[in-house]
Amino acid sequence: MIQEIIEAKLHQAFQPEYLQVLNESYMHNVPAGSESHFKVVIVSPSFDGRRLIEQHRAVNQVLADELAGRVHALSIHTYTPEQWRQNSQAPDSPMCHGGGHKES
Repeated sequence: MIQEIIEAKLHQAFQPEYLQVLNESYMHNVPAGSESHFKVVIVSPSFDGRRLIEQHRAVNQVLADELAGRVHALSIHTYTPEQWRQNSQAPDSPMCHGGGHKES
């Protein structure tokens, strides 16, 4: 499963205090059971002192193979441990304009 690969790679690269990888493909106009749209919420001390763009680039670099293949979209929410303690919640993802899934 792509979701498990994403989780393993992010754990190895960032040793996160919190990691959530959600398959949000069902929210898009794709066939049922697809693994093409993901949301990542990751909290890691390795993000301390790094600008948001640098944090996102680091995640994209770790997942470059998946993004070059079957993953069509990746929503990234990175936090330092201090930022996470202040809020501890990532924003909800909006439904795609096409919404739902295609019947296959």
